[in-house]
Amino acid sequence: MSLFSFFSFNQEIAMDLGTANTIIISDGKIVVDEPSVVALDRNTDNMIAVGERAKLMYEKTNEKVRVIRPLRDGVIADFNACEQMMRGLIKMAPRGKHFFSPSLRMVIGVPSGSTEVELRAVRDSAEHSGGRDVYLIFEPMAAAIGIGLDVEAPEGNMIVDIGGGTTEIAVISLGGIVSNNSIKMAGDDLTADIQEYMSRQHNVRVSERMAERIKIHVGAALTDLDDAPEDYVVHGPNRITALPMEVPVCYQEIAHCLEKSIAKIETAVLNALERTPPELYADIVHNGIYLTGGGALLRGLDKRLTDKINIPFHVAEDPLHCVAKGTGVALKNVERFSFLMR
Repeated sequence: MSLFSFFSFNQEIAMDLGTANTIIISDGKIVVDEPSVVALDRNTDNMIAVGERAKLMYEKTNEKVRVIRPLRDGVIADFNACEQMMRGLIKMAPRGKHFFSPSLRMVIGVPSGSTEVELRAVRDSAEHSGGRDVYLIFEPMAAAIGIGLDVEAPEGNMIVDIGGGTTEIAVISLGGIVSNNSIKMAGDDLTADIQEYMSRQHNVRVSERMAERIKIHVGAALTDLDDAPEDYVVHGPNRITALPMEVPVCYQEIAHCLEKSIAKIETAVLNALERTPPELYADIVHNGIYLTGGGALLRGLDKRLTDKINIPFHVAEDPLHCVAKGTGVALKNVERFSFLMR
């Protein structure tokens, strides 16, 4: 290790600050991939745990501990908790051996529908967590870069990024967003739909975490899948008698209960296409539309959207990390990419 790096003052990190997960990239590698959850002491507001350790405490706390998801709908809902979480996650990233604590250059992905105030909140949180040089990038842009598209080319590409809190739909050309649509209907809402359905249909109370496990095991967008997942057995208390129940759930049921929410995503995609200039529209029909984010993993979603909209949908490879990879590329090209926001 050179003396220079020992005294170096700069550390560069790229961050995908998501409603469900936060990913940090340093030196082109994913160094932190943790749930966006933080556990705080109720009396002192000191941090007890962050990330996976805090998620294990979620919905299992006593009156001394509060476990918070600081982001809701892609927006910072609890400023103090978000700051503590960012600081805790940045500490997890390997720092290298520095004589001084280095100043951070950061690139952070934000929803494309963010208002000035929301962008300001992200920037302030980053600066309070030690960021000296903070750049923001819109998530669909980052996702496009992460997929490996040439975003600066004069050709239209459409990204549908279904995260935990928001679904971002954007048409990208010449290094900018031509038309975008950001709706607050995403993974968390699908989880809430499942919770509500289990309570209404099977009289069983399930936690948010349990509903998420159901979504992962048997979540689907179509009632007719080629490789159907096995039924998932849900354990929980009866809503009325509070006696323990065991309910097997199949993917067809979940496809029915998610129907309305997925229809909202379809409508949002159609709205964005309506506002797309014809030349770019032709490019999109030719190239297809790319699905990224955790919601892209919902079984049969690509087929359902393809059938409905008549444009091929492609699920990006490793959809969960597209935005993070894109922010990582942007970090290396801070000087060149004009679309980064200072």
